[in-house]
Amino acid sequence: MPKEKIGVLCSGRGSNLASIIDAVERGDIRAEIAVVLADKADAYALTRAREHGIPAVAVVRKAYAEREDFERALLEQLHAHGVTLVVLAGFMRILSPLFVRAYAGRILNIHPALLPSFPGAHAHRDALAYGVKVSGCTVHFVDEGTDSGPIILQAAVPVAEGDTEDSLAARVLKEEHRIFPAAIRLYVDGRLRTDGRQVHILPLPKEEHYEDKTCPDQRIR
Repeated sequence: MPKEKIGVLCSGRGSNLASIIDAVERGDIRAEIAVVLADKADAYALTRAREHGIPAVAVVRKAYAEREDFERALLEQLHAHGVTLVVLAGFMRILSPLFVRAYAGRILNIHPALLPSFPGAHAHRDALAYGVKVSGCTVHFVDEGTDSGPIILQAAVPVAEGDTEDSLAARVLKEEHRIFPAAIRLYVDGRLRTDGRQVHILPLPKEEHYEDKTCPDQRIR
């Protein structure tokens, strides 16, 4: 069975990208990162990718008058590199139906809140303003809404007294680095089945039981 080819879209420093690269290089994710795309020429994620020999391309949003033209340029790069799974790792743009339909059911995103609570670009600010005692992160399939696709994995963290957006974000980010590679692994291993809004995690065949190193505090069976 041919390996999945992952295309990672980023906007910034790419810390989630780094966790995915580490998981691929350890053999925990049995796939290839075919290309990393960033919407800013100075995104450090591009440097991270090149340091690991991964093709890295800046597709700068400001170079395109219309969003559709920008997204077509992204799709051209993904298709040119044979990408079969798109991963949004800190990609700070909402994708239009044009893009989503091109990879329907094959786009994963991580969001720094426990969806469906606090979708959008200011999750930590919104969580603190609401006064929640628990926050976290969510890996989900991308649909044509905003952070509204079926949920794959979630992890919770406590909100501490006196937390700021930065302190909460740092605590959540540690969990992002744990569950994003785990969710990608489940997809690549063919262990996700979507039924409407429900995403079911299928068990491993008996001969393939293993400890999931991408989730060091649990075993995926």
